[in-house]
Amino acid sequence: MSQDLPLTIEDAAAALRAGEVTATQLTSGFLDRIAALNNTLGAFVAVTPETALEAAAVADEDFAAGVDRGPLQGIPLAVKDIIATHDAPTTANSRVLDPEWGKGTDAPVVARLRAAGSVVLGKSTTSEFAIGLPDPDKGFLVPRNPWQLEHSASGSSSGTGIAVAAGLALGGLGTDTGGSVRSPAAFNGHTGLKVTFGRVPKNGVAPLGYTLDSVGPMARSAHDCAVLLEVMAGYDSGDPCAARVDVPKYAEMLTGDVRGLRIGMPIPYFYDSDEVSEEVRTSVFAAVEVLKGAGAEVDEIVVPHAKQAKDANHITLIAEAYAYHRDNLVNRWTDYGRYTRRTLVRGAFLNAGDYPQAQRFRSFFRRAVAELLREYDVLITPSSPSPAPRIDEMSPEKQLFSANFTGPWNLIGLPAAALPCGFSGAGLPLSMQIIGKPFAEGEVLKVADAYQRLTDWHRKVPEVLSPQP
Repeated sequence: MSQDLPLTIEDAAAALRAGEVTATQLTSGFLDRIAALNNTLGAFVAVTPETALEAAAVADEDFAAGVDRGPLQGIPLAVKDIIATHDAPTTANSRVLDPEWGKGTDAPVVARLRAAGSVVLGKSTTSEFAIGLPDPDKGFLVPRNPWQLEHSASGSSSGTGIAVAAGLALGGLGTDTGGSVRSPAAFNGHTGLKVTFGRVPKNGVAPLGYTLDSVGPMARSAHDCAVLLEVMAGYDSGDPCAARVDVPKYAEMLTGDVRGLRIGMPIPYFYDSDEVSEEVRTSVFAAVEVLKGAGAEVDEIVVPHAKQAKDANHITLIAEAYAYHRDNLVNRWTDYGRYTRRTLVRGAFLNAGDYPQAQRFRSFFRRAVAELLREYDVLITPSSPSPAPRIDEMSPEKQLFSANFTGPWNLIGLPAAALPCGFSGAGLPLSMQIIGKPFAEGEVLKVADAYQRLTDWHRKVPEVLSPQP
């Protein structure tokens, strides 16, 4: 990757204030990289150069006038294409969504980023309606892992994950219902934060699972995620699920000090499953040793019924997604991508007892994990059992029956961050997951930041990729 552009939001913010670069130059540089690489990587479904450069010019005028709106002023970002923006259509990477959906409006989370002076570069690729595997027959670019193009960038916030990893944006927005912020962060080798349910308003976002969805920041570092979250978070009356909880100064909480921190490592399911590769297991254990060396205390523990939690999350997600899509599945079946419709239609096969039983388990699991988190500050697991698979080896059925280490935390609405902690022998990123107490994003980010101060995995970048002719 060219070093002409800053690597992180923190780097860019410092360069802007030092006069080493203007917001217009920064934005132009990222737009040029998108033009060169997007056909290869499939990171963006729509780019908005006019409004991006207008926002950058305003940021430059503010800097010149001594107006500083904070660390996001002049920072180029990507917005997942299920989140409304006034300057580009929202398609959900689908031929089904009404073209008038969200037209001409910014979702509150986008409006907050713009008010802080950030620059929206465009709409980033998503799995169709945040759930289906890519279907090239529908005319959208296939998202590809910038480390190895034949491998998955994961989903559903694929495009933002690619954009951050490949230097097409400094950060951006994803959504997470079963792992859709953390999985792309894990596969693409950067940091992503799933927030507590209700922490960030999700009105203006096409729904997937009504009781599971969250909007989260994606960036290279925990520090950058903290800066984004500080702007994104907070109550909005348009979202009935939004929480009336104060928003702390997250960046100020990143002290680097983890002395006395209590870490629980849930070994059953998350580490001892046959699906967990030895490379993943070894890298996460090594990462925890780094934190232990910095003064954290570590215990091996058990999270009861973790596999059932993954299944309950899936039942909840599919039931709620099917409720939203049922009529369109009946009337517009072939307009959906083939993998999306195969996944969504599972909801038709749930019986009347499946959803309430999943909710009964949800209450039990929430109480069980809350008991553990009275004793431990955070839990640490792998983000994924393995590195990114090949795109041609993926299927909805494999996803259904594979171990999943992210979904259990969506089920009970907890914050969780994925961050890089090594590479496989084949050169693919490896990732660990840090899970915290409700609304304790600051603690999760503090642990992630402390690790990143002692390592540099999050600053590794893929080789420069040549665009297709």
